Amino acid sequence: MKIFAKKPIEVLLAQAAEQGEHTLKRSLGPVSLTALGIGSVIGAGIFVLTGQAAEAHAGPAITISFIVAGLVCALAALCYAELASTIPVAGSAYTYAYATVGEFFAWIIAWDLIVEYLFAGATVAVGWSGYFVGMMADFGLIIPAAWSQAPYLVNNAHQLVATGAILNVPAMAIIAITAAVLIAGITESAVFNNAIVLLKVSVVLLVIVFGFLYVNPANWQPFIPDETTDPITGASKYGLGGIFAAAGVIFFAYIGFETISTAAQETKNPQRTLPIGILASLAICTVLYILMSLVITGLAPYTMLNVPAPVYVAVDNVGPQLAWLKPVVTVGATVGLASTIMALLYGQSRIFYAMSRDGLLPPIFSKVHPKRRTPWAGTALTAVFAGLMAGLFPIGLLGELVSVGTLLAFSMICGAVMYLRISRPDLPRAFKTPLVWLVAPGGMLACLYLISSLPAATFVRLVVWLAIGIVVYFGYAYWHSRYHERTLGAAE
Repeated sequence: MKIFAKKPIEVLLAQAAEQGEHTLKRSLGPVSLTALGIGSVIGAGIFVLTGQAAEAHAGPAITISFIVAGLVCALAALCYAELASTIPVAGSAYTYAYATVGEFFAWIIAWDLIVEYLFAGATVAVGWSGYFVGMMADFGLIIPAAWSQAPYLVNNAHQLVATGAILNVPAMAIIAITAAVLIAGITESAVFNNAIVLLKVSVVLLVIVFGFLYVNPANWQPFIPDETTDPITGASKYGLGGIFAAAGVIFFAYIGFETISTAAQETKNPQRTLPIGILASLAICTVLYILMSLVITGLAPYTMLNVPAPVYVAVDNVGPQLAWLKPVVTVGATVGLASTIMALLYGQSRIFYAMSRDGLLPPIFSKVHPKRRTPWAGTALTAVFAGLMAGLFPIGLLGELVSVGTLLAFSMICGAVMYLRISRPDLPRAFKTPLVWLVAPGGMLACLYLISSLPAATFVRLVVWLAIGIVVYFGYAYWHSRYHERTLGAAE
């Protein structure tokens, strides 16, 4: 029964109140927290996956896919807001699960979150590489494909095949740079992130406002393309099924609000600030996603958009009228995606920090720099693994893995809210999920449905990943947990 040990909520609240040089520095307010969420959300989803998912799954109806994914995210976000205000501790879904459903399920969620953050950081880095290579080409500097593309891609049968490339070096480099900024300090990182978020949101608004002036409505016809089936693989796309498949694939584009909950111990007045940041960032980004997907599928046929830089291709398709906007898009996306990578690496390192404090990971992951007060070792290790993923694998494969991990974690969070409402109704809750007995079960079921719409090969990879996680748990985490004896009644 040790695997079902729970971390006492009172211990979590005590950790949240800790201060000193060995704790994380509280410096984030509602503006910085909302910017952290927007910085994570507005990234590869809007600059890369919007066009790719349109061509591969939904056509112009990718707009509906974003609405579906946004609604599902809203259900999960309301549950996250309640848990974040109730248990304001670094660790996000992992921490909430540890306090509610027990250690083993918390480990599974954490293992899913590694997919969510680590692979998402790698995914965005691959998207950044595509825009960076294009920007360098505009300046006359050609980066060889052998050193700017993944050595593997996924074919129509969802199999890895060699491309002839050696390594995606730009993708690895941007991860190293953003990790260095994070290690420098949370205050410096927040200022850097806020500036970049302002820049890339401005670029997105420019594309939306001026793009709508040149939309060709013919590109939206048919808005929901007829379903087709590949004669070789039997895989289908478009139609109603394609809309939900795209919603599942692009779901990871919304995970930025979850990053906010990992910042609980670096937030001033977290009970009030966390719900504001979570809900505000999700609302702003959902509107931007919907408008951007309408614009780029209106500027160019969706069949042209399965490329590393679809927004650039859409603007370029208009012709000389929007020629001035092309370098703006390239520079904005190149700089803007960097803040998304930083937010994702930030979230992963803070989850590792929480797991290490609980004994489930080696102590190095919770080692805090005495001056910078950042988990420098965990951040560096996170960057190493994310860099390897970004250098070796294509964005499509990484995006699917991120989505399934995210959806699993979100479904468990919805369940955790219901559990705590029953088991601990006495807990003070600065924010309560409205209509909780509709929102929480609805969020759980919606997440599970989107999981079922993902390609079958994704589940094979997920099972392999979870199997590795179980081996690691019983090989290390189980024997080093700090809460087995506490839960079984022994004195600490």
